[in-house]
Amino acid sequence: MTATMPNGRSELFRPDGSPVRVLVVDDENALADLLSMALRYEGWEVRSAGDGAGALRTAREFRPDAVVLDIMLPDLDGLAVLERLRREIPEIPVLFLTAKDAVEDRIAGLTAGGDDYVTKPFSLEEVVARLRGLLRRSGAAAARAESSLVVGDLVLDEDSHEVERSGESIHLTATEFELLRYLMRNPRRVLSKAQILDRVWSYDFGGQANVVELYISYLRRKIDAGRPPMIHTRRGAGYLIKPGE
Repeated sequence: MTATMPNGRSELFRPDGSPVRVLVVDDENALADLLSMALRYEGWEVRSAGDGAGALRTAREFRPDAVVLDIMLPDLDGLAVLERLRREIPEIPVLFLTAKDAVEDRIAGLTAGGDDYVTKPFSLEEVVARLRGLLRRSGAAAARAESSLVVGDLVLDEDSHEVERSGESIHLTATEFELLRYLMRNPRRVLSKAQILDRVWSYDFGGQANVVELYISYLRRKIDAGRPPMIHTRRGAGYLIKPGE
């Protein structure tokens, strides 16, 4: 199923469909926490370490798909951590963080095997963007390509505009399709008539509830006829869709 972040970007997943794993290594706790929060917002699984030894231990246990690695650490420096890390996970993408901005320092990090770097201070958006690029290029993660929405035995293909329930094709008008798509993008969530009008008909609620009721009835005839009902009414609240029981 296609997954889209609130910021409009496609969510990345590992090849097995599980969340991307990222290890953040920085001895500044506040910075590590801030980075971890930004990466979790992407839907990724994140762990952090405050020194080189901790980074290596966590990497062995966590098996991350990418590492954000500060060059200046209190025990081993980032270059030494990278060298040891690559012995165990040879292809892992590494994004260096550095307070140094001299060209020779950047070259040293890349020559040592780092895939990219950002110089402190940096924006969280930049770090996320760089990581997304590294993950895609390395093949460690990709956006799910499927265009189908699935709720129970009901399948809607957003590209072909085809709809099936239990393998049986269902023909919908353009408006019926948009209404069903909105419901299926929000399974088990009660959507008010005002929300539906705004999203499907693109105008504000103003005494047009009968339009929503009419099209919900059209959908029920096509989706639920002779089958366990999926489209439900919550009186005084709105409508929702959930797998038939």
